[in-house]
Amino acid sequence: MTLEKRLPLALFFLRISVFLVLLMWTLDKFFRPEHGAAVFEKFYFIGGLGNTPVYIIGAVQLLIILAFVAGFQKKISYLLVLFMHAISTFSSFKIYLTPYADGPNLLFFTAWPMLAACFALYYLKDFDTQWSIER
Repeated sequence: MTLEKRLPLALFFLRISVFLVLLMWTLDKFFRPEHGAAVFEKFYFIGGLGNTPVYIIGAVQLLIILAFVAGFQKKISYLLVLFMHAISTFSSFKIYLTPYADGPNLLFFTAWPMLAACFALYYLKDFDTQWSIER
């Protein structure tokens, strides 16, 4: 199998796996808006969000990740996914410095390989053609 056939399939599976993680984070905003508000307060220093703003943020995020998983407007949707995840990763910076404090926070370290995956997808977006709207 040539690289031209293997690369699109590998990028497709990477895109699906990143989408699944982001989908769970997005759905959390709809199923547990109070948790979404708590995350915004703790990590982004935006307090006092009620359910409606969290639902709106979730709806916008859902539109972005649906465009991303469909391979629609890759230049924009892949960049927005990279940007969203980068903000999420860097906002947790204090936790990376004390991974064993306040209970184990080791799962936060999974953000780094996912950030690398988001970057790879953005960087290689022109080769991510498998089951993509924009071939």
